[in-house]
Amino acid sequence: MYKATTTIVNPTGLHARPAADFVSLAKSFVSDIQIKDLATEEPAANAKSILRVLTLGLSKGKNVEISAAGEDEEKAVAELVSLIKSGFGE
Repeated sequence: MYKATTTIVNPTGLHARPAADFVSLAKSFVSDIQIKDLATEEPAANAKSILRVLTLGLSKGKNVEISAAGEDEEKAVAELVSLIKSGFGE
């Protein structure tokens, strides 16, 4: 298991388009990938499910943990963290 934390920086958070981009990238990896809002006690969500990601309601400034388990776990986490840090082009 590999994990990293980051902060949502884009002004609108993980709303529909950024969440779709995030899920699309997550699906490109074979590892099981989870995303968790560190401000809540809610369980981590499957990062490959658009509905689960949207349900988290991740807005700007939220700290999240991305974790992955599998053969490409480090690359998956690194690329997803990079995508979040990029602000999704917004």
